[in-house]
Amino acid sequence: MSGAMSGGLTTFNVMSLLIGIIGYVNAVVAQNDGAGKKRNCARATAQSIRLAFIGWPLLILMIPLVKLFFISLGHIPDLVELEMTYFRILIFGSIFGLVRYALAGFFIGLGRTRVVMLANFAGMLINVPANWILIFGKFGIPAMGITGAAIGTLLGSLTIMLILLGVYLSPSYRREFGTAEELGFDRRLSKVLLKFGTPAGVENFLNVAAFNFFVQLMYSYGPDTAAAVTIAFNYDMVAFIPMLGLGFAATTLTGRYIGARNIPGAEHATRLTMAVTWSFASLLVVLFVFGARPLVNIFASGLENGGVDVAPTAITMLRLAAIYTLADATQLILAGSLRGAGDTQFVMRISIILHWIFAGVAWYAIKVLKIPPVSMWTIFIIFVITLGVGMFLRYRFGKWREMSLVV
Repeated sequence: MSGAMSGGLTTFNVMSLLIGIIGYVNAVVAQNDGAGKKRNCARATAQSIRLAFIGWPLLILMIPLVKLFFISLGHIPDLVELEMTYFRILIFGSIFGLVRYALAGFFIGLGRTRVVMLANFAGMLINVPANWILIFGKFGIPAMGITGAAIGTLLGSLTIMLILLGVYLSPSYRREFGTAEELGFDRRLSKVLLKFGTPAGVENFLNVAAFNFFVQLMYSYGPDTAAAVTIAFNYDMVAFIPMLGLGFAATTLTGRYIGARNIPGAEHATRLTMAVTWSFASLLVVLFVFGARPLVNIFASGLENGGVDVAPTAITMLRLAAIYTLADATQLILAGSLRGAGDTQFVMRISIILHWIFAGVAWYAIKVLKIPPVSMWTIFIIFVITLGVGMFLRYRFGKWREMSLVV
């Protein structure tokens, strides 16, 4: 379980620079759609897909460096082997995810999120049974363990990509946006994508790197703490992923209104998205505080000795996670709105600075001061709250209302 989380998070970290640049097509599409330039939506998406294929070989070259990274953090050899097995397979198949992000950005930018939702649901229907069959060995297929988990994940990602591509090239989208014709290189849109997407990509990469560094430091406490952290973050993802999706919605809505030069509409859309996100986050706060024990036991009961050495720490971490859920919701929505307007430079700077201050504090606290895991987790919560305050101040007083991505 720890090997898959660590290897998977590191895969996302290595991909995150490209994902940030490629995925910014969301905002470019939204603003051009708002301005009525529909052909530009397909042109921008084509530039994004081209970047995916250019960047993919560079990701594969990172494999030796990632192994050195795991070893340098003091992970035990058995864990490093599992992490690298998972990472190596996922990074070779990362082109599916990169193209998927480009295509998803097109549909999200248009506000047609149902297409993305259904594609991801279909991917899950492939991923879950494929994992079960390949991990445990069913229907005559030998048990593959973590290798099977990685292959199952790639099968799900491939499914999502093919569905999105099929819809993108369907007759209705060809007529409306020229998706099958607008495939050539466009210097202006490539420049916009790189100019505004690169800060988003750099932010994405360095933020995930700082977070990954923190997770690996937590794993260095030992296998029990690693399992507790993995359990807590598994449930944290239940909150984070939907809120991240709502952050994308904030980017799309803000971009569309900014493209149409309707600033009050952009502000109203942000308030509405924030209200929906806070409502969802509030439900999870209650669940994490009062349901922590049974939630943790779902995972802990399958561990050695019934997870008696893991459960207490995991329960405490999950309850503490409830504290920062609303702050996390705030920063995701406001950062999404700022990106939709084109204010990617500020979001990049404040986010990177705070993430790496936290990473430095985490290293010093764990490696030098030797503080307990729960104390370090508390510092993590303070960091997320600070990030939320920073995004609020920028949204309230920033210059995002004057920006444009339309060419």
